[in-house]
Parts: sequence; structure tokens; C-alpha cells
Amino acid sequence: MAGKTLYDKLFDSHLVRTNEDGSSLIYIDRQVLHEVTSPQAFEGLRLAGRKPWRIDANIATPDHNVPTTERSGGVDLIVDPVSKIQVKTLDANCDEFGILEFKMNDHRQGIVHVMAPEQGAILPGSTAVCGDSHTATLGALGALAHGIGTSEVEHVLATQCLITKKMQNMLVRVDGELGIGVTPKDVVLHVIGVIGTAGGTGYAIEFGGDVFRNMSMEGRMTVCNMAIEAGARVGLVAVDQTTIDYFDGRPFAPKGEHWNAAVAEWRDLTSDTDAEFDAVVEIHAEDIEPQVTWGTSPEMVVGVSGQVPNPDKEKDPVKVDGINRALKYMGLAADQKITDIKLDRIFIGSCTNSRIEDLRDAAKVVKGRKVADNIIQALVVPGSGLVKAQAEQEGLDKIFIEAGLEWREPGCSMCLAMNPDKLGNGEHCASTSNRNFEGRQGFGGRTHLVSPAMAAAAAVTGHFIDVRELI
Repeated sequence: MAGKTLYDKLFDSHLVRTNEDGSSLIYIDRQVLHEVTSPQAFEGLRLAGRKPWRIDANIATPDHNVPTTERSGGVDLIVDPVSKIQVKTLDANCDEFGILEFKMNDHRQGIVHVMAPEQGAILPGSTAVCGDSHTATLGALGALAHGIGTSEVEHVLATQCLITKKMQNMLVRVDGELGIGVTPKDVVLHVIGVIGTAGGTGYAIEFGGDVFRNMSMEGRMTVCNMAIEAGARVGLVAVDQTTIDYFDGRPFAPKGEHWNAAVAEWRDLTSDTDAEFDAVVEIHAEDIEPQVTWGTSPEMVVGVSGQVPNPDKEKDPVKVDGINRALKYMGLAADQKITDIKLDRIFIGSCTNSRIEDLRDAAKVVKGRKVADNIIQALVVPGSGLVKAQAEQEGLDKIFIEAGLEWREPGCSMCLAMNPDKLGNGEHCASTSNRNFEGRQGFGGRTHLVSPAMAAAAAVTGHFIDVRELI
């Protein structure tokens, strides 16, 4: 009998039952709640006269709608009425149902996928859900985590279980050594460029090989965060000493003899050597350079030394149409050099790239330099209050401010235009977020996905430049 993949181990250990239609019921260890996808779920509980099945299995924080400017005045100072009511509703629901919430001015507040790991609220070997597609981030912890819809948020609140379908297994193996200036964000953008945004559909992707073994936990979270952009609902990295060290001493992590017992269990959270994957993708680290998206889908990506594709050189009519539409929306020309793309705004933040290592990478590039004259705005938005405090302790905020970047309060910010931080029509943005769809960062906004180091380099030059020229 063949060995098991990490995904199979996690799934099977939480399986409650398999239904006749092929769907499964799995137990959920932790649900993370935020203000956008939870109001209807709580209202559903009220209408049905139900209470949460396990109050302590849920944790909440507002992130999508919170302003990232000064907010000591609290929720009442949120200008947008919809944002205000969503944040107030989360506060009221958590108070009513007794759910732990890190409210807007709590120093632990932050983006859900940053806050939950730093609290140790999602442990290796556990299952986790959140009403947000980028919950795949948490698979970096050796957990089975995926985004769910609002009706499922209610179902998990009421039953602590989720109806789902077992996926197939894909291994993305990247071996070799990354070059200087090539970051986890570049790795995952390159992977998406290779397999496409539908390449992982129906699969749980495990990221393996030298590159991911040598990557920090923060880098692994960046990679798993974007598994969803490759079409997969789940991204995973096997547990190793890096994982175990990350959890040691975190607030929700086991303590004392429970810690020793947990670590012993966690060490088995790897795919067996004889496990069989349904698909395997192999990539050489040496082939990856700093990446920039040029189009309106994360798969429309090239290395910084490349150029915008030419539809005339493409034979597939569907791809030709896609390239033409993207070029029109993005205001770019075929064969235009990536380094010739001028920018209007810079956004360093989001659940993909707002952790302390991301901010350090960006600060190294801008230190002693100034934001270019053509840049209207350059934002740096830490992923949580704890990240912000650590960055300030290290003096990173001063480096950013001296260079002319804005240092903000934690939140989702310009990633998705649900708060005051938005792109204007036709503006180009170097963004460390995860999606570059039409209008994602504001109506008519043009998003180019890059690493924090590449965004910082673009901030000080006013256009895309190979960050390796500056470091």
C-alpha cells in the first residue's frame, strides 16, 4: 500500500463521514472571522435559534474595511458608511456570541491571514477555514486551510464541520538555489506563469524541494497565499524544524508537556517518501528572476528582463484575445520592455507581503533614497499591530518616511479597494498583493504584482527596474 501525502493525512484525520454523492464532512479545528463575510452568517444563526457549537474554536478581527490612517477615534470615525456598519456589526456579533475578537484598536488586530499565524491560532495538523479565498496562506503551517463562502461560515459556526470534496494531489517541486534579489513572491509568480491560473484546479498543491525547505515561514506563507491564484484551494508545505521553531512560545501554542507531545505528532506531518501525487511540476530555482505581471491575471507574468508579449506571435486564438484585451485595459504595447512601464502608485502590504521580513526587504532598497517625482503615493501597510510595533522597534518606519513613503496602520488597504486606499482610473500600481484583475484596486486601476523589494525599487525610480541593480 502506497504512502500518504500530507494533504491525505490532514484530510483523513479530520474526516467525519463520506457521503453517497462523493462529498465528505470534515471537522474544522479553527474558524477565523472578519467583518465582510460574517454578518449574514451570524444573522442566520439568530434566525435559526442556534448558538456556535464551539465558541473557543473561533477568533475574529476586522481587516478589509478598516482605515489605515490614524484611527484613535475608533469605529465611529470610519468615513464610509458601509465599512463602518460592517466593522460595528462584527464587534456586536462577537460580543453577543462570546467570540474572541481583536478589535480595530487592539494592538493584535491585523489582516486575518497575518494575525492568526502570529497568535499561533492555527496549529500544524489542524484544519482551518475563513470566509476569504486567501486562507490557503495557512497551509504554510502544515495545516489544511481553505477559504469558504458566507453560508459555509454559518455552517461551521453551527456545527464545527464543513461539507467538502476531496481534492487530488499536486507536487510543485523547486530545487536549486535562488539568486540574490529573488524572493518567495517571485517564486510563486513564476510557478503561476508556468502552470497557469487554472493549473491547480481540483488539486491541493504541496510545495516541496530545496527552495521551500530553505524558505522562512513568512516566505512559505507568501507562496501558499497565492496557491489560490494557481487555481488550487489549498497550498501546503510540510512541517520541519522551521515550522516547529515558528510556533514555540506563541500565545495559542501548547505549553510544557503538551508542547513536547504536540511536536512529536507534528514531525509526522510530511508526505511519505512513497506517496504518489496525481501531478508533479518541477522547476529549477536558477530559472527564476524577479517577476512582474503585465496583464489582468496573475498568469500574465514575465521576468523583469523581459517584455510584454506580442499577440501576433501567439497561435491560440483564445490566448490572442486574452492578450489583446489585457493590453487595452493596461494601456501597454506589445513588445514593450517591462522596465519601460511607468508607475503612479506603490503599495507594499496585503496578506501576501505585509510581514516583518517583507518590510525589511523593502526598507533595504529604499534606505538612503527618495521616492521618484512621478509617484503620486507610496504606501507601506504592515499586516498587523504586532508587525507594525516590531518594524518601528527596528526603525523601519523612519527609513520609509525619510524616503517619502507613507507609514500606515494595519489592514487590507489598497489590495482590494474596500476602504479609502484606492487606485484612480488608468493609474499604474506596483503592488505586493495577490490579484491584478480589472478594477481590483479601484475602478480602472492597473495593477502589476511584484515582490516588496521590486515595489520598493519601483518607488525610488518611478518605473520597473531589476532590483538586483540596486542591492
